[in-house]
Amino acid sequence: MLTRSGSESGARAVAALDLLEALTERRATRRRTAPDGTAVDAGRRLNAAAGLLATSVLADSAIEHWRGAFENRAMYIPLVTAALGLLVSGHGVADRRPAAHAVRDAAYAASGITGLIGTGFHIYNVIKRPGGISWVNLFYGAPLGAPMALLLSGLFGFGAERVRNHPRHATPRILGLPAGRATAALTALGMLGTVSEAGLLHFRGAFQNPAMVLPVTVPPIAAGMLGNAALARRGRPGWFVRLWLRLTAALGVIGVGFHAFGVSRAMGGWRNWSQNVPNGPPLPAPPSFTGLALAGLAALRLLEGEAYD
Repeated sequence: MLTRSGSESGARAVAALDLLEALTERRATRRRTAPDGTAVDAGRRLNAAAGLLATSVLADSAIEHWRGAFENRAMYIPLVTAALGLLVSGHGVADRRPAAHAVRDAAYAASGITGLIGTGFHIYNVIKRPGGISWVNLFYGAPLGAPMALLLSGLFGFGAERVRNHPRHATPRILGLPAGRATAALTALGMLGTVSEAGLLHFRGAFQNPAMVLPVTVPPIAAGMLGNAALARRGRPGWFVRLWLRLTAALGVIGVGFHAFGVSRAMGGWRNWSQNVPNGPPLPAPPSFTGLALAGLAALRLLEGEAYD
């Protein structure tokens, strides 16, 4: 009788331990992986980043290609693909479903391909000018940064759809890489490219306004922080990285005001907008930093879930 009671007690103890172990393992698994809500939220942020970059390219291409009288019929293509990228990005921001969308995927692919081909066209435009690659041709030739921004828009949109479409309770991945690290690395590279474009144009303007130094000092620090987050083996990104990315995002908004002020200072000011807007400081350029900062914040959101991998 005593032996039987002891056996039952032992069996119950073993069952309780098994249940406790299973619950502990389940909780640990949840900690190691990004919840679906986190992935969808990060995906929506990437959709927003892609849409903001598409908006910047749409406005910039419309102004620059109008100034070029749409001499080449292909100059209409980035306007169409950027507009499509903007529309599907708005749809993605509103969509809370944890799944990729075929139409958004197609539009982002069109943006990426257009941006890649456009970069080649713009490089050719600079090279074919007398003197080839020179400061004057880089200053006044086709801007290399605009089609690259469209390429980034397509890549961030592609990443947004992959993040949404990950298996339940699994770390989101893009092309086999952890999504947080891949997005952080891409954002860092995109920021450095955008800084190069801003530095080139502000150098052309002789940095006559002290505020022109900000786009070549604040975003590179953000890029360095994101690069470090992408390469770090362990740990979550600190609060200061988020703060600096928000500062970079604000810089993109404030930059539009500075560029608008630059247009107003030209002869005739805004009354002569048809001449001063195409030839003055590019109004659509600064928001690229805001779009990249949003992508960086999405990367940090994803890295939080990867911190325990």
